[in-house]
Amino acid sequence: MIEEACIAIESVEARDRRLREAKYARRNRMRYIDHLLNELEMLNLAERRELPQPISGAVARLLADLPGGGVACRPGSVIEAMDLLYEIQDGLMFTSPDED
Repeated sequence: MIEEACIAIESVEARDRRLREAKYARRNRMRYIDHLLNELEMLNLAERRELPQPISGAVARLLADLPGGGVACRPGSVIEAMDLLYEIQDGLMFTSPDED
């Protein structure tokens, strides 16, 4: 009986740990997207249309890290990158940690 209780407790602890890790991963990804959006907004305000290589690479890495292999399209302009990042951010905000 004590062994069953220990197994049940370990199972609950493991589930809580997975949920906590998913929550922090989501927060960190949101924070990173916010940082990229801020950089893109500065470029947009400066009326730059083309993505500089460092930001283009960062967006590509973010897309590759998404669950399911990421998004197939790569943005060609600052505005397209902003739209794509807002779309990703919306998806992150409206899913629960249980769905990760």
